[in-house]
Amino acid sequence: MTFELAMLVASCVLCLIQIVISSHATSFQRGYRWTAGSRDLEVPPLTGVAGRLERALRNFLETFPVFVAAVFLVHVLGRESALSEWGAGLYFSARVVYLLLYAVGVPLVRSLIWNVAFVGIVLLLLASTWPL
Repeated sequence: MTFELAMLVASCVLCLIQIVISSHATSFQRGYRWTAGSRDLEVPPLTGVAGRLERALRNFLETFPVFVAAVFLVHVLGRESALSEWGAGLYFSARVVYLLLYAVGVPLVRSLIWNVAFVGIVLLLLASTWPL
């Protein structure tokens, strides 16, 4: 398995972890009866850690499909290189740090780390198009 595919697997695991912790934080705040219910009624927005975890998950889900596509492009085209490895590694590492910073409520640095993950995707896309 290439490093890029390993980072894709790790990112899938990170996604599942985010889903689970966000779901439990939501249940702690709103109650398990709400979680098990139909969720038809309007509820106030999540606050505190539960709100931050939910927003971090939504943010992850916005970038993850592009990361998946970029890794697949590199793999299918056989364009694995140091550039693509850096891209995949930056994306995954930055997403882990982003989650931790968002969970504890660190604002500015968190946004800078988001840019690192974005650069990781750009590096993967460049690796898929630049001649070796």
